[in-house]
Amino acid sequence: MTSIFPLSNEKIKVIAKELGLSEDELMKQSLVTFLERKLKEIKAEIYKIMNKYMISSIEDFERLYEKVKIEEKDSFEDFKRLDHLEFKKEEIDKILKELK
Repeated sequence: MTSIFPLSNEKIKVIAKELGLSEDELMKQSLVTFLERKLKEIKAEIYKIMNKYMISSIEDFERLYEKVKIEEKDSFEDFKRLDHLEFKKEEIDKILKELK
C-alpha cells in the first residue's frame, strides 16, 4: 500500500471523490473527528485529576486550598494542568459548535 502522506490538494480531491464528498465536507468531517477525539483525551485527563482530589470543578480545587485541605506545593502542578485542560476543552467545544 502506498502512503497518502503528505496529503496534497490532488490527493484530497481524489479521496473526497472516492467518498462522494466535496473537499470542504471531507475536511470539515475530518476536523470534527479529530477535535472530538482530542476532546475525549482532554476529558479523560480532567477526570483523572478530579478523581485524584475528589473534586468536580476547578472551583472545588480552589476551595481545597482555601480550607487548607491540601498543600499547594504538592498539588499546584495538577491545579495548573486542570485549569489549562478546562480552557482547552472550552475552546474545542466552541469550535465544534461552529463546525456542526
